Amino acid sequence: MDLAFGAEDQQFREEIRQFLTDNLPADIQQRQRDTRTLASNTHDLQRWMQILDARGWSVPHWETAYGGTDWSPLKKFIFEEELHQADAPEFHWQSTHMIGPIIYMFGSDAQKARYLPSIRRGDYLWCQGFSEPGAGSDLVSLKTMAIREGDHFRVNGQKIWTSAAFESEWGFFLVKTDMNVKPQRGISFLLIDMETPGITVRRIGQINGEAELCEVFLDDVMVPAENLVGEAGMGWTYAKALLDHERTVSSFIHFNKRELRRAKEIAQAETAGGRRLIDDPQTRARLVALDAQVTALEWSVLRVLADEPNRYGGTAAASTLKITGSRLQQAITELQADLLGPRALRYYDPVDWNEPASPLWPHHVAGRTSAALISRASTIYGGSEQVQKNILGKIAFGL
Repeated sequence: MDLAFGAEDQQFREEIRQFLTDNLPADIQQRQRDTRTLASNTHDLQRWMQILDARGWSVPHWETAYGGTDWSPLKKFIFEEELHQADAPEFHWQSTHMIGPIIYMFGSDAQKARYLPSIRRGDYLWCQGFSEPGAGSDLVSLKTMAIREGDHFRVNGQKIWTSAAFESEWGFFLVKTDMNVKPQRGISFLLIDMETPGITVRRIGQINGEAELCEVFLDDVMVPAENLVGEAGMGWTYAKALLDHERTVSSFIHFNKRELRRAKEIAQAETAGGRRLIDDPQTRARLVALDAQVTALEWSVLRVLADEPNRYGGTAAASTLKITGSRLQQAITELQADLLGPRALRYYDPVDWNEPASPLWPHHVAGRTSAALISRASTIYGGSEQVQKNILGKIAFGL
């Protein structure tokens, strides 16, 4: 495996960097640096998506027929890496990386015409209604029912851990449409307007003080039958396609590289006993160890991107990267909090944004406590570590 980027890729990287220098608004960039929660600032994200869409880069991973690019997987990787390193707003994954591809792969022509342009522009946010109180890791056990009544489905049930449901205009939901067949065959994929009567959203308080996750209650919600994606009973197949479509997303590689850089910046800025923390042997040892692990993760991601499809198996590769990336996310944000010492005990308040020169609360303190706390969930959301190991045991070892 050649670990060096070629001249063409390096030139492409410089093009992306110049675009970011010229087009990423400074106020958006600073807010991204100072706030680290699960959700980006919605207004900033929509502004940024419009800038990217004007350049034709808002959904580079989509097929070109629907507004994507003809970039190689490596160029897409470089693009997203540079956006993270520049502190640009992160893509709203549920919209651009999940429901968008599902619609253009399996949706009707009418659905493609209606939804894809608005997703590219960032006009609306989408939420993902998969998990339920009794069906998290075991999604095939979901109970939310959608009964066909004429030209509508009547939907009843409850979803949980639905990110950003409180501010999303649309949601895509897995629902049961047939109880008389094998569980996987009875699941369908519905698009639901979150303003539809009968939908109640309740926010869930999180350990970092935010409330980005939600419960969603659906009581006699009438959904037009035209909002069914593809065929009835094929929802489980479509949901699995999400994983195969984006095998490397769950590695958090770009997040981990950026946050490791921040850890180094903190170590250079903070002092103890009259010397910088970066000069402390134990601190340097932790940074070096994490640097090696992030580099190994990056090479693993690049290997998956470079190899022919299915050589390593989409699901097995995704599970391996998810386990490693989640653990690294926790280790890096924990190190950041450790380096800040007593400063990490205080939640960085937005009122401090106007005091960048404050010796007590400089910008490198911003968002670190929140990131360290919320990262504890990284080995749970998106498929728990235990479930990922079971997947690997079954696929890789035939257990």
